[in-house]
Amino acid sequence: MKKTLPIIVILITLSLLGLIVLQASWLDNLLVLRRSEFNNKINQAGVSVAVGLYNDMATAPSIKLRSKINFRSLGTGMPMLINPPTVDEKFKLEDVQQKLAQAFKKAELQHLKFEFAIINSTEDFEMHTPNFEQAYWDTVANKRLFVGIGPETAADLDGISAPEHLIVIVPDFTKQVWGSLRWIILGAIGFMLVIIAAFFVTLRTLLNQKKLSEIKSDFINNMTHELKTPLATISLAVDALKNEKVINDRAKLSYFTGIIKDENKRMNRHVESILQAAVQEKQEMKLNLTEMNVHSIIQKTLDNYALQLEEKKGSVELKLNAQSDLAFVDDIHFTNMFSNLIDNAIKYSHDNVLIKVSTHSTSKYLILSVQDNGIGMSRESVKHIFEKFYRAHTGNVHNIKGFGLGMSYVKMVIDAHKGKIKVDSALGKGTTFTVEIPRRLEA
Repeated sequence: MKKTLPIIVILITLSLLGLIVLQASWLDNLLVLRRSEFNNKINQAGVSVAVGLYNDMATAPSIKLRSKINFRSLGTGMPMLINPPTVDEKFKLEDVQQKLAQAFKKAELQHLKFEFAIINSTEDFEMHTPNFEQAYWDTVANKRLFVGIGPETAADLDGISAPEHLIVIVPDFTKQVWGSLRWIILGAIGFMLVIIAAFFVTLRTLLNQKKLSEIKSDFINNMTHELKTPLATISLAVDALKNEKVINDRAKLSYFTGIIKDENKRMNRHVESILQAAVQEKQEMKLNLTEMNVHSIIQKTLDNYALQLEEKKGSVELKLNAQSDLAFVDDIHFTNMFSNLIDNAIKYSHDNVLIKVSTHSTSKYLILSVQDNGIGMSRESVKHIFEKFYRAHTGNVHNIKGFGLGMSYVKMVIDAHKGKIKVDSALGKGTTFTVEIPRRLEA
Protein backbone atom coordinates (compact mmCIF):
# COMPACT_ATOMS: atom_id res chain seq x y z
CA MET A 1 0.00 0.00 0.00
CA LYS A 2 2.83 2.41 0.88
CA LYS A 3 4.48 1.86 -2.53
CA THR A 4 1.39 1.67 -4.71
CA LEU A 5 -0.44 4.75 -3.31
CA PRO A 6 2.10 7.33 -4.62
CA ILE A 7 2.09 5.58 -8.02
CA ILE A 8 -1.73 5.72 -8.15
CA VAL A 9 -1.69 9.42 -7.21
CA ILE A 10 0.92 10.21 -9.90
CA LEU A 11 -0.94 8.27 -12.61
CA ILE A 12 -4.31 9.86 -11.81
CA THR A 13 -2.72 13.34 -11.63
CA LEU A 14 -1.06 12.85 -15.03
CA SER A 15 -4.39 11.63 -16.44
CA LEU A 16 -6.16 14.72 -15.11
CA LEU A 17 -3.51 17.05 -16.52
CA GLY A 18 -3.74 15.26 -19.88
CA LEU A 19 -7.52 15.65 -19.94
CA ILE A 20 -7.26 19.34 -19.03
CA VAL A 21 -4.73 19.95 -21.84
CA LEU A 22 -6.91 18.05 -24.34
CA GLN A 23 -10.02 19.98 -23.24
CA ALA A 24 -8.16 23.30 -23.59
CA SER A 25 -6.91 22.35 -27.07
CA TRP A 26 -10.37 21.19 -28.10
CA LEU A 27 -11.97 24.44 -26.87
CA ASP A 28 -9.34 26.51 -28.68
CA ASN A 29 -10.01 24.67 -31.96
CA LEU A 30 -13.75 24.98 -31.39
CA LEU A 31 -13.35 28.74 -30.88
CA VAL A 32 -11.48 29.06 -34.20
CA LEU A 33 -14.18 27.09 -36.03
CA ARG A 34 -16.98 29.07 -34.38
CA ARG A 35 -15.29 32.40 -35.27
CA SER A 36 -15.03 31.27 -38.90
CA GLU A 37 -18.67 30.15 -38.85
CA PHE A 38 -19.79 33.47 -37.36
CA ASN A 39 -17.75 35.42 -39.96
CA ASN A 40 -19.36 33.54 -42.85
CA LYS A 41 -22.88 33.89 -41.46
CA ILE A 42 -22.44 37.62 -40.73
CA ASN A 43 -21.07 38.20 -44.25
CA GLN A 44 -23.94 36.28 -45.85
CA ALA A 45 -26.53 38.10 -43.75
CA GLY A 46 -25.00 41.51 -44.60
CA VAL A 47 -24.92 40.74 -48.33
CA SER A 48 -28.51 39.50 -48.32
CA VAL A 49 -29.71 42.69 -46.56
CA ALA A 50 -27.74 44.94 -48.95
CA VAL A 51 -29.14 43.16 -52.02
CA GLY A 52 -32.64 43.25 -50.51
CA LEU A 53 -32.39 47.00 -49.87
CA TYR A 54 -31.24 47.61 -53.45
CA ASN A 55 -34.08 45.54 -54.94
CA ASP A 56 -36.76 47.01 -52.64
CA MET A 57 -35.80 50.64 -53.38
CA ALA A 58 -37.32 50.34 -56.84
CA THR A 59 -40.81 49.59 -55.52
CA ALA A 60 -40.80 51.05 -51.99
CA PRO A 61 -42.61 54.41 -51.58
CA SER A 62 -40.49 57.43 -50.69
CA ILE A 63 -40.66 58.65 -47.10
CA LYS A 64 -38.43 61.71 -47.71
CA LEU A 65 -38.46 64.39 -50.44
CA ARG A 66 -35.27 64.76 -52.44
CA SER A 67 -33.54 68.13 -52.16
CA LYS A 68 -32.26 68.06 -55.77
CA ILE A 69 -32.99 65.89 -58.80
CA ASN A 70 -30.58 65.81 -61.73
CA PHE A 71 -31.53 64.65 -65.25
CA ARG A 72 -29.61 64.38 -68.50
CA SER A 73 -30.76 63.93 -72.13
CA LEU A 74 -30.07 60.78 -74.09
CA GLY A 75 -30.37 62.68 -77.46
CA THR A 76 -33.86 61.38 -78.12
CA GLY A 77 -35.54 64.05 -76.08
CA MET A 78 -36.16 61.64 -73.20
CA PRO A 79 -34.52 62.64 -69.86
CA MET A 80 -32.72 60.03 -67.64
CA LEU A 81 -32.41 60.22 -63.83
CA ILE A 82 -28.70 60.62 -62.94
CA ASN A 83 -28.77 59.98 -59.16
CA PRO A 84 -31.17 57.20 -58.15
CA PRO A 85 -33.03 57.29 -54.77
CA THR A 86 -31.03 56.56 -51.61
CA VAL A 87 -31.77 54.18 -48.74
CA ASP A 88 -32.69 56.95 -46.30
CA GLU A 89 -35.27 58.22 -48.79
CA LYS A 90 -37.01 54.84 -48.90
CA PHE A 91 -36.46 53.32 -45.43
CA LYS A 92 -36.37 54.34 -41.79
CA LEU A 93 -33.54 53.35 -39.44
CA GLU A 94 -35.89 50.89 -37.72
CA ASP A 95 -36.73 49.24 -41.08
CA VAL A 96 -33.08 48.52 -41.88
CA GLN A 97 -32.44 47.40 -38.30
CA GLN A 98 -35.34 44.96 -38.53
CA LYS A 99 -34.09 43.57 -41.86
CA LEU A 100 -30.66 42.94 -40.29
CA ALA A 101 -32.21 41.32 -37.22
CA GLN A 102 -34.30 39.00 -39.44
CA ALA A 103 -31.25 38.09 -41.53
CA PHE A 104 -29.24 37.25 -38.41
CA LYS A 105 -32.13 35.22 -37.03
CA LYS A 106 -32.32 33.27 -40.27
CA ALA A 107 -28.57 32.61 -39.92
CA GLU A 108 -29.18 31.38 -36.33
CA LEU A 109 -27.49 34.46 -34.89
CA GLN A 110 -30.60 35.91 -33.26
CA HIS A 111 -28.75 36.72 -30.03
CA LEU A 112 -26.01 38.67 -31.83
CA LYS A 113 -25.62 42.33 -30.83
CA PHE A 114 -24.79 44.72 -33.66
CA GLU A 115 -24.55 48.35 -34.75
CA PHE A 116 -24.89 49.57 -38.34
CA ALA A 117 -24.77 52.62 -40.60
CA ILE A 118 -25.55 53.55 -44.23
CA ILE A 119 -23.06 55.87 -45.94
CA ASN A 120 -23.15 57.46 -49.38
CA SER A 121 -20.43 57.76 -52.00
CA THR A 122 -18.89 60.74 -50.20
CA GLU A 123 -18.79 58.73 -46.96
CA ASP A 124 -21.43 60.89 -45.30
CA PHE A 125 -23.85 59.15 -42.93
CA GLU A 126 -27.37 58.67 -44.21
CA MET A 127 -28.39 56.87 -41.01
CA HIS A 128 -26.70 55.05 -38.12
CA THR A 129 -27.50 53.52 -34.75
CA PRO A 130 -26.73 55.56 -31.59
CA ASN A 131 -23.59 53.61 -30.59
CA PHE A 132 -22.21 53.09 -34.07
CA GLU A 133 -19.46 55.73 -34.01
CA GLN A 134 -18.10 54.58 -30.66
CA ALA A 135 -18.07 50.94 -31.80
CA TYR A 136 -16.58 51.78 -35.23
CA TRP A 137 -13.20 52.93 -33.93
CA ASP A 138 -12.55 49.87 -31.74
CA THR A 139 -10.98 47.62 -34.36
CA VAL A 140 -9.44 45.24 -31.79
CA ALA A 141 -12.53 43.93 -30.01
CA ASN A 142 -15.15 44.61 -32.70
CA LYS A 143 -15.75 43.09 -36.14
CA ARG A 144 -16.49 45.41 -39.09
CA LEU A 145 -18.29 44.49 -42.33
CA PHE A 146 -18.57 46.75 -45.44
CA VAL A 147 -21.14 45.74 -48.05
CA GLY A 148 -22.01 47.72 -51.18
CA ILE A 149 -25.73 48.30 -51.70
CA GLY A 150 -26.27 47.25 -55.28
CA PRO A 151 -27.06 44.23 -57.42
CA GLU A 152 -25.91 40.86 -56.12
CA THR A 153 -22.70 40.81 -58.22
CA ALA A 154 -21.63 44.21 -56.87
CA ALA A 155 -22.55 43.25 -53.32
CA ASP A 156 -20.43 40.12 -53.50
CA LEU A 157 -17.43 42.29 -54.41
CA ASP A 158 -18.04 44.67 -51.48
CA GLY A 159 -19.72 47.00 -53.95
CA ILE A 160 -16.63 49.04 -54.78
CA SER A 161 -18.56 51.13 -57.32
CA ALA A 162 -21.81 51.13 -55.38
CA PRO A 163 -23.21 54.59 -54.50
CA GLU A 164 -24.03 53.49 -50.94
CA HIS A 165 -22.56 51.10 -48.39
CA LEU A 166 -23.93 49.18 -45.44
CA ILE A 167 -21.49 49.00 -42.53
CA VAL A 168 -22.20 46.42 -39.81
CA ILE A 169 -20.27 46.42 -36.53
CA VAL A 170 -20.39 43.43 -34.15
CA PRO A 171 -19.19 44.69 -30.72
CA ASP A 172 -17.03 42.39 -28.56
CA PHE A 173 -16.98 39.84 -31.34
CA THR A 174 -14.74 37.30 -29.58
CA LYS A 175 -16.75 37.66 -26.38
CA GLN A 176 -19.98 36.99 -28.27
CA VAL A 177 -18.41 33.95 -29.93
CA TRP A 178 -17.42 32.65 -26.46
CA GLY A 179 -20.98 33.38 -25.31
CA SER A 180 -22.35 31.12 -28.02
CA LEU A 181 -20.17 28.33 -26.59
CA ARG A 182 -21.39 28.98 -23.03
CA TRP A 183 -23.24 25.69 -22.51
CA ILE A 184 -20.49 23.66 -24.16
CA ILE A 185 -17.88 25.29 -21.90
CA LEU A 186 -20.01 24.83 -18.78
CA GLY A 187 -20.54 21.19 -19.72
CA ALA A 188 -16.80 20.65 -20.20
CA ILE A 189 -16.01 22.36 -16.88
CA GLY A 190 -18.71 20.33 -15.12
CA PHE A 191 -17.33 17.13 -16.61
CA MET A 192 -13.81 18.00 -15.43
CA LEU A 193 -15.08 18.90 -11.94
CA VAL A 194 -16.83 15.53 -11.70
CA ILE A 195 -13.60 13.75 -12.66
CA ILE A 196 -11.55 15.83 -10.20
CA ALA A 197 -14.12 15.18 -7.44
CA ALA A 198 -14.00 11.46 -8.21
CA PHE A 199 -10.20 11.61 -8.00
CA PHE A 200 -10.25 13.29 -4.59
CA VAL A 201 -12.92 10.91 -3.27
CA THR A 202 -10.85 7.97 -4.47
CA LEU A 203 -7.68 9.41 -2.95
CA ARG A 204 -9.40 10.16 0.35
CA THR A 205 -10.84 6.65 0.44
CA LEU A 206 -7.41 5.15 -0.20
CA LEU A 207 -5.87 7.31 2.55
CA ASN A 208 -8.66 6.36 4.95
CA GLN A 209 -8.17 2.70 4.12
CA LYS A 210 -4.44 3.08 4.69
CA LYS A 211 -5.05 4.82 8.02
CA LEU A 212 -7.63 2.20 9.04
CA SER A 213 -5.23 -0.59 8.14
CA GLU A 214 -2.52 0.97 10.30
CA ILE A 215 -4.95 1.54 13.19
CA LYS A 216 -6.22 -2.02 13.07
CA SER A 217 -2.65 -3.33 12.98
CA ASP A 218 -1.92 -1.29 16.11
CA PHE A 219 -5.13 -2.59 17.66
CA ILE A 220 -4.17 -6.21 17.01
CA ASN A 221 -0.71 -5.61 18.46
CA ASN A 222 -2.19 -3.93 21.56
CA MET A 223 -4.79 -6.66 21.97
CA THR A 224 -2.15 -9.38 21.70
CA HIS A 225 -0.02 -7.66 24.32
CA GLU A 226 -2.96 -6.91 26.65
CA LEU A 227 -4.17 -10.55 26.58
CA LYS A 228 -0.71 -12.08 26.67
CA THR A 229 0.33 -10.26 29.88
CA PRO A 230 -2.47 -11.53 32.15
CA LEU A 231 -2.19 -15.03 30.66
CA ALA A 232 1.51 -15.09 31.50
CA THR A 233 0.79 -13.83 35.03
CA ILE A 234 -1.93 -16.47 35.54
CA SER A 235 0.43 -19.16 34.26
CA LEU A 236 3.11 -18.12 36.74
CA ALA A 237 0.58 -18.01 39.58
CA VAL A 238 -0.73 -21.51 38.71
CA ASP A 239 2.84 -22.85 38.69
CA ALA A 240 3.41 -21.28 42.10
CA LEU A 241 0.28 -22.93 43.48
CA LYS A 242 1.78 -26.30 42.63
CA ASN A 243 4.62 -25.62 45.04
CA GLU A 244 4.16 -27.47 48.36
CA LYS A 245 5.42 -24.51 50.38
CA VAL A 246 2.76 -22.30 48.85
CA ILE A 247 0.07 -24.95 49.36
CA ASN A 248 0.91 -25.17 53.07
CA ASP A 249 1.06 -21.35 53.48
CA ARG A 250 -2.47 -19.89 53.56
CA ALA A 251 -1.20 -16.33 53.14
CA LYS A 252 0.76 -17.18 49.99
CA LEU A 253 -2.10 -19.31 48.73
CA SER A 254 -4.49 -16.40 49.16
CA TYR A 255 -1.98 -14.06 47.48
CA PHE A 256 -1.58 -16.17 44.33
CA THR A 257 -5.29 -16.97 44.03
CA GLY A 258 -5.94 -13.23 44.34
CA ILE A 259 -3.54 -12.60 41.45
CA ILE A 260 -5.40 -15.15 39.32
CA LYS A 261 -8.73 -13.52 40.19
CA ASP A 262 -7.47 -9.99 39.41
CA GLU A 263 -5.90 -11.03 36.11
CA ASN A 264 -9.09 -12.87 35.18
CA LYS A 265 -11.07 -9.66 35.78
CA ARG A 266 -8.54 -7.80 33.68
CA MET A 267 -9.02 -10.22 30.79
CA ASN A 268 -12.78 -9.96 31.13
CA ARG A 269 -12.54 -6.17 30.78
CA HIS A 270 -10.49 -6.57 27.61
CA VAL A 271 -12.99 -9.03 26.16
CA GLU A 272 -15.83 -6.64 27.08
CA SER A 273 -14.04 -3.83 25.21
CA ILE A 274 -13.72 -6.00 22.10
CA LEU A 275 -17.40 -7.00 22.33
CA GLN A 276 -18.35 -3.32 22.60
CA ALA A 277 -16.40 -2.68 19.40
CA ALA A 278 -18.34 -5.47 17.67
CA VAL A 279 -21.62 -3.91 18.81
CA GLN A 280 -20.53 -0.54 17.41
CA GLU A 281 -19.48 -2.11 14.11
CA LYS A 282 -22.93 -3.63 13.61
CA GLN A 283 -24.76 -0.64 15.08
CA GLU A 284 -26.89 -3.03 17.15
CA MET A 285 -26.98 -1.13 20.46
CA LYS A 286 -30.40 -1.67 22.02
CA LEU A 287 -31.28 0.33 25.11
CA ASN A 288 -33.47 -0.73 28.00
CA LEU A 289 -34.51 2.74 29.11
CA THR A 290 -35.83 3.10 32.63
CA GLU A 291 -36.20 6.14 34.87
CA MET A 292 -33.21 6.09 37.21
CA ASN A 293 -31.40 8.29 39.72
CA VAL A 294 -28.24 9.31 37.88
CA HIS A 295 -26.57 10.48 41.11
CA SER A 296 -26.71 6.96 42.53
CA ILE A 297 -25.08 5.60 39.33
CA ILE A 298 -22.32 8.20 39.70
CA GLN A 299 -21.70 7.32 43.36
CA LYS A 300 -21.65 3.57 42.71
CA THR A 301 -19.24 3.91 39.77
CA LEU A 302 -16.85 6.15 41.69
CA ASP A 303 -16.73 3.61 44.54
CA ASN A 304 -15.31 1.07 42.09
CA TYR A 305 -12.38 3.39 41.33
CA ALA A 306 -11.43 4.08 44.95
CA LEU A 307 -8.34 1.82 44.84
CA GLN A 308 -7.07 3.25 41.54
CA LEU A 309 -7.47 6.78 42.86
CA GLU A 310 -5.64 5.80 46.04
CA GLU A 311 -2.70 4.49 43.99
CA LYS A 312 -2.39 7.85 42.23
CA LYS A 313 -3.02 9.83 45.43
CA GLY A 314 -6.07 11.20 43.69
CA SER A 315 -9.39 12.55 44.83
CA VAL A 316 -12.86 13.29 43.47
CA GLU A 317 -14.72 16.54 44.02
CA LEU A 318 -18.49 16.08 43.71
CA LYS A 319 -20.93 18.89 42.95
CA LEU A 320 -24.21 17.10 42.30
CA ASN A 321 -26.36 20.20 41.93
CA ALA A 322 -29.09 18.81 39.68
CA GLN A 323 -32.46 19.62 41.26
CA SER A 324 -33.79 16.42 39.74
CA ASP A 325 -31.39 13.60 38.82
CA LEU A 326 -34.10 11.42 37.32
CA ALA A 327 -33.57 10.51 33.67
CA PHE A 328 -34.50 7.69 31.34
CA VAL A 329 -31.23 5.80 30.81
CA ASP A 330 -29.98 2.29 30.18
CA ASP A 331 -28.41 1.23 33.48
CA ILE A 332 -25.63 -0.93 32.00
CA HIS A 333 -24.59 1.27 29.07
CA PHE A 334 -24.88 4.55 30.98
CA THR A 335 -22.78 3.12 33.82
CA ASN A 336 -20.16 1.88 31.34
CA MET A 337 -20.15 5.27 29.61
CA PHE A 338 -19.52 7.15 32.88
CA SER A 339 -16.97 4.50 33.92
CA ASN A 340 -15.00 5.10 30.71
CA LEU A 341 -14.89 8.86 31.38
CA ILE A 342 -13.54 8.28 34.92
CA ASP A 343 -11.10 5.61 33.71
CA ASN A 344 -9.70 8.01 31.09
CA ALA A 345 -9.39 10.81 33.64
CA ILE A 346 -7.30 8.56 35.88
CA LYS A 347 -5.17 6.98 33.13
CA TYR A 348 -4.24 10.23 31.42
CA SER A 349 -3.20 12.03 34.59
CA HIS A 350 -0.11 12.25 36.77
CA ASP A 351 -0.16 11.62 40.50
CA ASN A 352 -2.38 13.79 42.69
CA VAL A 353 -5.12 13.59 40.09
CA LEU A 354 -8.19 15.70 40.88
CA ILE A 355 -11.45 14.75 39.17
CA LYS A 356 -14.39 17.14 39.40
CA VAL A 357 -17.81 15.59 38.76
CA SER A 358 -20.76 17.94 38.63
CA THR A 359 -24.38 17.85 37.53
CA HIS A 360 -27.18 20.30 36.97
CA SER A 361 -30.53 20.03 35.27
CA THR A 362 -32.84 21.95 32.97
CA SER A 363 -36.44 21.26 32.08
CA LYS A 364 -35.31 18.97 29.23
CA TYR A 365 -31.76 17.80 29.98
CA LEU A 366 -29.57 16.43 32.73
CA ILE A 367 -26.06 17.84 32.27
CA LEU A 368 -23.10 15.82 33.59
CA SER A 369 -19.55 17.20 33.61
CA VAL A 370 -16.30 15.27 34.24
CA GLN A 371 -13.21 17.47 34.58
CA ASP A 372 -9.62 16.37 35.31
CA ASN A 373 -6.24 18.03 35.76
CA GLY A 374 -4.44 15.53 33.53
CA ILE A 375 -2.15 15.88 30.54
CA GLY A 376 -4.88 17.23 28.25
CA MET A 377 -5.14 16.91 24.48
CA SER A 378 -4.16 18.87 21.41
CA ARG A 379 -6.80 20.29 19.05
CA GLU A 380 -6.01 17.52 16.57
CA SER A 381 -6.63 14.84 19.21
CA VAL A 382 -9.92 16.49 20.24
CA LYS A 383 -11.08 16.28 16.59
CA HIS A 384 -10.50 12.52 16.46
CA ILE A 385 -11.15 11.49 20.08
CA PHE A 386 -14.44 9.73 19.28
CA GLU A 387 -13.08 7.76 16.31
CA LYS A 388 -12.81 4.04 16.76
CA PHE A 389 -9.31 2.73 17.60
CA TYR A 390 -7.98 6.30 17.93
CA ARG A 391 -5.62 6.88 20.85
CA ALA A 392 -4.43 10.35 21.81
CA HIS A 393 -0.72 10.99 22.14
CA THR A 394 0.25 10.69 25.79
CA GLY A 395 3.37 12.88 25.87
CA ASN A 396 5.62 11.73 28.72
CA VAL A 397 2.94 9.55 30.33
CA HIS A 398 3.94 5.99 29.44
CA ASN A 399 2.47 2.50 29.68
CA ILE A 400 -1.13 3.64 29.17
CA LYS A 401 -3.00 0.54 28.06
CA GLY A 402 -6.09 0.36 25.92
CA PHE A 403 -7.52 -0.38 22.50
CA GLY A 404 -8.79 3.10 21.56
CA LEU A 405 -12.40 1.93 21.86
CA GLY A 406 -13.56 3.62 25.04
CA MET A 407 -14.44 7.06 23.72
CA SER A 408 -16.07 5.76 20.54
CA TYR A 409 -18.26 3.62 22.80
CA VAL A 410 -19.05 6.69 24.96
CA LYS A 411 -20.17 8.62 21.85
CA MET A 412 -22.30 5.72 20.66
CA VAL A 413 -24.05 5.39 24.04
CA ILE A 414 -24.80 9.12 24.17
CA ASP A 415 -26.07 9.12 20.57
CA ALA A 416 -28.30 6.13 21.39
CA HIS A 417 -29.73 8.15 24.31
CA LYS A 418 -30.28 11.06 21.83
CA GLY A 419 -27.90 13.17 23.89
CA LYS A 420 -24.85 15.34 23.18
CA ILE A 421 -21.23 15.38 24.33
CA LYS A 422 -18.72 18.23 24.19
CA VAL A 423 -14.96 18.14 24.82
CA ASP A 424 -12.81 21.02 26.07
CA SER A 425 -9.12 20.31 26.47
CA ALA A 426 -5.71 21.94 26.47
CA LEU A 427 -2.28 20.33 26.68
CA GLY A 428 -0.99 20.31 30.25
CA LYS A 429 -4.23 21.76 31.67
CA GLY A 430 -6.62 18.81 31.64
CA THR A 431 -9.84 17.83 29.90
CA THR A 432 -13.54 18.40 30.51
CA PHE A 433 -16.29 16.20 29.06
CA THR A 434 -19.81 17.65 29.19
CA VAL A 435 -22.70 15.27 28.57
CA GLU A 436 -26.34 16.23 27.98
CA ILE A 437 -28.94 13.47 28.39
CA PRO A 438 -32.69 14.00 27.79
CA ARG A 439 -34.60 13.60 31.06
CA ARG A 440 -37.80 12.40 29.39
CA LEU A 441 -38.63 9.98 26.61
CA GLU A 442 -39.57 11.53 23.29
CA ALA A 443 -43.19 11.11 22.33
